[in-house]
Amino acid sequence: MSGDTVDTNSNYLAQSLKDLGLVPYIKKVVGDDQELLVSSMRELAAVSDVLVVNGGLGPTIDDLTATALAEAAEVSIARHPIALSTLEKWASQRGFNLTESNLKQADLPESCEIIANPHGSAPGFTLELRGCLVMCTPGVPSEFKPMVEAELLPRIRDRGDIAATSKITRLRLFGITESGLQDLINESFPDWPGEVDLGFRVQMPVIEIKIVTVGSSDNTLNDEWTARFTHRFGDYIIGRDSTRLSQALNLALLEANKKLAVAESCTGGAIAAAITSEPGSSTVFEAGFVVYSNEMKQQMLGVSPSTLERHGAVSEETVRELVTGALGVSGSDLALAISGIAGPSGGSDEKPVGTVWMAWGDHSTTKARKFFLPIPRHAFQRTATAIAMDLVRRQILGLSTDVDYFSELRRR
Repeated sequence: MSGDTVDTNSNYLAQSLKDLGLVPYIKKVVGDDQELLVSSMRELAAVSDVLVVNGGLGPTIDDLTATALAEAAEVSIARHPIALSTLEKWASQRGFNLTESNLKQADLPESCEIIANPHGSAPGFTLELRGCLVMCTPGVPSEFKPMVEAELLPRIRDRGDIAATSKITRLRLFGITESGLQDLINESFPDWPGEVDLGFRVQMPVIEIKIVTVGSSDNTLNDEWTARFTHRFGDYIIGRDSTRLSQALNLALLEANKKLAVAESCTGGAIAAAITSEPGSSTVFEAGFVVYSNEMKQQMLGVSPSTLERHGAVSEETVRELVTGALGVSGSDLALAISGIAGPSGGSDEKPVGTVWMAWGDHSTTKARKFFLPIPRHAFQRTATAIAMDLVRRQILGLSTDVDYFSELRRR
């Protein structure tokens, strides 16, 4: 309500409801006020089949959702045994001692049903209110979003006479713009059937494509057009559902039984951080070197002073030597190196802000490419990190690394 926090959860829910052919009827934002929460729940339940209440399930005094719903439904608050067991398990796994404030999260409206929250301490719960199914969910996006797919949508689907969705296929693509992809789809599939919906959702730096068959459509129709789409755009597809680039790279490394080392300058460790954020990364990641200054490039990874003097830190010669150094120091199977000018200053006529060199290879062969990403610093680092990971992924899978990444971006 103060504007300090941006609500992304309702947007995510609305996008997800499209899978059921639904659009939210009312969206209401309410402050931490018991009387207003109670009146809002009663008001919305009176005109809705399903009400999703997001937030207010935490341990503090301003988390009022449970008590407000209990008052609205005229039931008592009681300590829920399943919620308590979940809290105890959550605390035990982390070596925490539950306090009275923590235990407040297990005090829920009587006769409510628990909604599993595998990513947090606060369980969700449901309760009937005047013929409306009220579903209360945590406000933390990393907890809320998985619950939408696993818990909320199935309950909504079971709630009413909703057109059955035969099949939904989600594909994640990287390295092509939304408009460029749409143009190629129009060109490649002029016969795309009306019974198969094709949806786009940009989740930078990835594009999610959703292929949906609705109603009584045969699932084989979805399978057929998913296969055709995959055949045409397979090089860009990093995976299905919620696959991340780091996840796709780690899987490629794992299946190839290879370990990777990275040498980073302009990305400041972002590539190593992305790779190691994935479970099991110790199997595929050997070492990361953040060599920001020229002195560290020389001391840590053996880049020649003459190379830096003659060609500069942002050059093909330097990133190739960084790869050689990272391979030698780490003993890894593969290495990736990156050096660029993230800006907003530091550029020149020869090497303007946005210039970045990447190199990758093994002990016998190294490749290098230059990119120009004239975008703000954080966007530059995020995009360069993604491109670098994708180049190694492609190299391992035997795909072309001559991709015209984000050509529209570079023409601006």
